[in-house]
Amino acid sequence: MHKAFLLVLTMVLLCTSCGRYPDKHLDRVLFVGNSLTYVGNLPATFSALASVNDHSVNSDMIVSGGATLSDRVADGSVARALAAHSYTALVLQERGGDLMCSFGPDSCAQSRKAIKVLANLARKKGVTVVLLGTYQSLPLPSRRLVQEESSAAADAGIPYIDVSERLQRLRSKAPELVWFYTDGNHPGKDLVLLDAILLYKQLLGSYPIARSFTVNAPIYTSSSGLTEALRAADSAPPKADTPRDVSYASATVDKILAIVSKDGSG
Repeated sequence: MHKAFLLVLTMVLLCTSCGRYPDKHLDRVLFVGNSLTYVGNLPATFSALASVNDHSVNSDMIVSGGATLSDRVADGSVARALAAHSYTALVLQERGGDLMCSFGPDSCAQSRKAIKVLANLARKKGVTVVLLGTYQSLPLPSRRLVQEESSAAADAGIPYIDVSERLQRLRSKAPELVWFYTDGNHPGKDLVLLDAILLYKQLLGSYPIARSFTVNAPIYTSSSGLTEALRAADSAPPKADTPRDVSYASATVDKILAIVSKDGSG
């Protein structure tokens, strides 16, 4: 009887422990993008959100202002990073408007080709790849952007995260949140949080729990001093006056979760 009780107790403890962690495994993520990625430090925000939900995830980034994914194919920086480190996931974010041919007719084709090349490089290493969307403020351009981005991701055989249409809904339902940086173009702290939540859902298989958390890392502005060199998300910033942390209240996390998970867009 005593041995049977111990066996049952051991099984219960093991099941309880297993239940605390989801099936998906994520250790190290590489973010590749531009100022839409680094303003507010999305990579560090994602890691902090994961940490407060019992996941230890290290985030690196290859980012520079105005950079395109074609730039990263041309300089070989992503290929070198994938060869040098054991990444679990690769998050790609294109320069805003490239897939809408905003920078000329060739920009669309070049972007689509770059997404395919980078996705194939990652797949050969067994790395999960996702295309994180950009955004447009007006409804019609937003819908077109999502159409073009989702098509490019499907063409490359990778998942796509729609940010723009979700942002449209969130701005309507929660206009008091900080969606844009002071310049009116780059992501504000709550748009960075939205991106992190959507990435969490895509890469870890469920939405995070609404908990308060602090990002202890450089919170980059549009003037960051960053180059395309590979760096950890929490590395010392190039500019000494870069803010060093930002906090999120559980109520803010809950408000965003309630909208993206219950309005049919999650």
